[in-house]
Amino acid sequence: MKVIEVTHPIREDQFIQEDVAMAFGFFDGMHRGHDQVFQALEERARAGQLKKAVMTFDPHPSVVLNPERKRTDYLTPISDKIDILQHYDIDYCIVINFSSKFASVSAETFIQDYIIKNHVKEVVAGFDFTFGKYGKGNMMILQEMEDFNTTIVGKQEMDSEKISTTAIRQALKDGDLQKANEQLGYRYRIKGTVVQGEKRGRTIGFPTANVQPSDDYVFPKKGVYAVSMLLGSSNKLYRGVANVGVKPTFHDPSQAQVVIEVNLFDFNENIYGERVEVYWHHFLRPEIKFDGIDPLVEQMNKDTEQAKYLLSVDFNDDVSYNI
Repeated sequence: MKVIEVTHPIREDQFIQEDVAMAFGFFDGMHRGHDQVFQALEERARAGQLKKAVMTFDPHPSVVLNPERKRTDYLTPISDKIDILQHYDIDYCIVINFSSKFASVSAETFIQDYIIKNHVKEVVAGFDFTFGKYGKGNMMILQEMEDFNTTIVGKQEMDSEKISTTAIRQALKDGDLQKANEQLGYRYRIKGTVVQGEKRGRTIGFPTANVQPSDDYVFPKKGVYAVSMLLGSSNKLYRGVANVGVKPTFHDPSQAQVVIEVNLFDFNENIYGERVEVYWHHFLRPEIKFDGIDPLVEQMNKDTEQAKYLLSVDFNDDVSYNI
């Protein structure tokens, strides 16, 4: 897949030079709703014997358009999004830097410079995709164009609720991993690097890997989770318990930074500097402050037993992206 990073105005040498079917959207989460867009893209490309392309944007438009409610953390940061697109055998991925200059582009200019000049013969997007200054461009306008065909993908639902990035983000914030993972169509993951921590866990029998996220991910609700973690060096998956939070038994919650710590079962290796991926299976309990080390250790033993049981039921060594 060829990735083309564009800062407005798009240059002549950045235009796609062969006829394509192109999907448009921000696609944070690459969830089941987005999958319907990519399935439609596959069908239109095959029918027209076209190459497949995707146009997406970075950062989220709210950074420019709605700074009071800007979204700066993501389910799938741009690097993850590009990795997942590889699974759809996309030929071209255009990543538009969503800047103030790009936000001021008129709908007419967007159609001419970003669709027609890119040899787009089939446009595919969700029903709520908008473009151009003030979001004046929409899918109905594109359907009226004669230079290309337009396919509108309707609302996708699960349990009578729209599948959406917003719903998945809220589910993670609520600790509802089942809902988040079902709407995603795969297990939520956070990539990162194991860094030096306080090393307190090893003194109480629970050595942990302090995972520094590699990008601006959405953090699940503060609490304790049953997880699995993929070690990059061995490409091997291990089961464990993760804590997301500020460790209130040891720190002032108002002063401490939220961190991710993972205790792997039956594991005793030095993995500082390792690139890892944490997969989130089950929410066990909220993070709480304990009255000393002993009750904390007692609860951690209970967490471990509960996590081992839950992971024995649903653990799967195949962690590849799979809708």
